[in-house]
Amino acid sequence: MSAINKFKTPTEFLFLAIGSIVAAFAIEEFLVPCTILDGGVVGVGIIINNLTKFPLGLITILLNIPFLLIGSRKMGKMFIIKSAFAMTCFSIALGIFARMENATEDYLLAVSFGGVILGIGVGTVIKSGGCLDGTETIAILINKKFNLPVGQVVLAFNVIIFTIAGFIFDFDRAMYSLLTYFITSRILDMVDSGLNNAKAAFIITNDAKEIADKIYTQLGRTVTIMEGEGMVSGPKVVLYCVLTRFEVHELKDIINNVDSSAFITVSDVSEIIGNHIKSSKKLDEPKK
Repeated sequence: MSAINKFKTPTEFLFLAIGSIVAAFAIEEFLVPCTILDGGVVGVGIIINNLTKFPLGLITILLNIPFLLIGSRKMGKMFIIKSAFAMTCFSIALGIFARMENATEDYLLAVSFGGVILGIGVGTVIKSGGCLDGTETIAILINKKFNLPVGQVVLAFNVIIFTIAGFIFDFDRAMYSLLTYFITSRILDMVDSGLNNAKAAFIITNDAKEIADKIYTQLGRTVTIMEGEGMVSGPKVVLYCVLTRFEVHELKDIINNVDSSAFITVSDVSEIIGNHIKSSKKLDEPKK
């Protein structure tokens, strides 16, 4: 393992912790005081916290455990480890910030600053290869099985949660929560330079067969193999693959472990037309 790779993993865990703490600060100091919900598991946790006064940090970690167990066999091992680490840091930080004085109780400030800070925190976690919310894991699994966009699945979960919150509290809170969600999503996109639902990766490498096999077995994604030629380097093989934003980090790890000299470009995909064949589960042997 190169010196860069040895330094890379500890740095990623450091940023996972930083992103988790920043997100927890936004939740406890801006959103919770105004009963404004985040989406997913945290949103459900805020509802339970308001109804029972049970600590939000403990609620969050308990609600996330089942999602991690469900995703443990389907997602990459490192993704689950990083997500569990980030969720633990997030829950601990929630407990710490809950004892501190609230930053504001003004709704407009809470939505604006809370949404921006939360987007920075969540974006940092995702960019480092993890996630803070178990519903994202389920959304990725649904995407792998039914090819439904991750973003749309998460949005559907959140609309249901915000609607329930509207009945329990009032619909002003639900609308504030939805506005916060959109602000957070936009900031999250900016943090990782456009985290759209679909990404396209071009990989120029000398180890095309091994990389293609690992992409298929670990990500369940098929790869299109094309012949190319470099002006200086001569004949090359070009791999083309479409994947979700959450799989980009694992794709980079696969390529770095096989061919650290490979040339990669990753771009946004605005629309997919036609069938994109992919495996519904990890395979022990590459499909022939």
